[in-house]
Amino acid sequence: MADRHRTRRKRLRIAAMIAAIASTVALAGCTGSVDPEAPFGGVDSPLPDDTAASLSAMLDEAIRLSGSSGGLAAVAVPWAGDWSAASGTVGFDEGDAPVAVDTEFQLGLGTTELTCLVLLRLVDAGVVALDDAVSEYVDDIPGLAGITLEQLCRQTSGIADYYGPLRATFIANPVRPWPSGELIASGLASPRTGEPGQRWVPSRTGVLLLARALEQATHRDWNSLVRDYVVGPLGLDDTSLPGGSELEHPGALGAYVARAGADGAPDCAARVDASAQSASMGGAAAGAYTSLDDAVRLSQAFATGALVDEATMRAQWTPSETTPDAPGWQSQGVGGAIYGPLRGMAGENPGALTAAFTDPATGLTVVVALNNSTSGADFVRETAFAMASIASKAPAVEGGPPLVELPWSLEQAQAAMTQLSRCPIEAPAAEAPAEEAPAQ
Repeated sequence: MADRHRTRRKRLRIAAMIAAIASTVALAGCTGSVDPEAPFGGVDSPLPDDTAASLSAMLDEAIRLSGSSGGLAAVAVPWAGDWSAASGTVGFDEGDAPVAVDTEFQLGLGTTELTCLVLLRLVDAGVVALDDAVSEYVDDIPGLAGITLEQLCRQTSGIADYYGPLRATFIANPVRPWPSGELIASGLASPRTGEPGQRWVPSRTGVLLLARALEQATHRDWNSLVRDYVVGPLGLDDTSLPGGSELEHPGALGAYVARAGADGAPDCAARVDASAQSASMGGAAAGAYTSLDDAVRLSQAFATGALVDEATMRAQWTPSETTPDAPGWQSQGVGGAIYGPLRGMAGENPGALTAAFTDPATGLTVVVALNNSTSGADFVRETAFAMASIASKAPAVEGGPPLVELPWSLEQAQAAMTQLSRCPIEAPAAEAPAEEAPAQ
């Protein structure tokens, strides 16, 4: 049995090297060759003024409720037009630059989409299979028996997330470089959340393990795999994973978060500036930086399967249960969540909240980035839901708009935003009407 396994691994290594060389040659001349929006025939015009005004107001309210200094968002509505906006400043210091629509920001857990897309493309190339055992490629870490590559992206591996236990450490010392092996070891040292395939529990540890497995399978590093299999074909010129010692991100959206007080609740008076931070704390799971244009293209490609074969796309979006009490319209795919018709991801990094979702049937896409993570990932998800509700009702330039059946209303999303808000900035008081001069 061991001899057969070694022989198979040898065949896979040879196939991986051939595939890696072939993919590099094939993709070298086709940077930006895949347009994920092309199937929708998008309207090349801005959204109507009233829709744009509602979206801008929602962005401003999200910035205020989250306690951010600024944020930015983009919405693509193929039947009606596009909208993007930026508001506030990149930081809280006097003289900080205004946020612009081309300001870069943390992609956050959208980085997991990059890594899982590499997995799916390697499946198409025959280098790996979704049901391959992780231990087949990562044989220097014990305790991985029974876990598959697919389970790492479906968040059902049973491996604990390192982020929760280390979150306070990340906030206290955001500039410390973290070797991926140390983060993986931290997650593996925690009790398992279940048997492989048994329960859905998000785990950045699992995604870092996946990146290591794919590196071993191809004998290439994560950056080059993402460049050749995702970034290059989609033309994501502004998307990168900074090195662990690269702490400054000039011009990027800042990062802020309130420390926990003695009672565990956020101490809004103790706001930490985490703008200088090492992307290594997220790595291949949550460490990338991007722009609005890139995030829209990535979200569309990820949700529609634009980069993978049809059979692989069907496997990717075959839904699996998240939690037993989750509503019927919420489930999980390979690398991303499913909320009604929307597919994508919302997440938190120290000081940053990011969400990106696309409806693969209509192309409706929403991306939001805020620079205070105190309110958590659910807050930015609900912000994206609110924007999707507004955008879904945009009138079509020609004919009638497609039916986008969202299982939430704008009012429900707004109420959730208010409930989830932590450390909001007080709304400016309305000016009192000027008193009329007394009659003479």
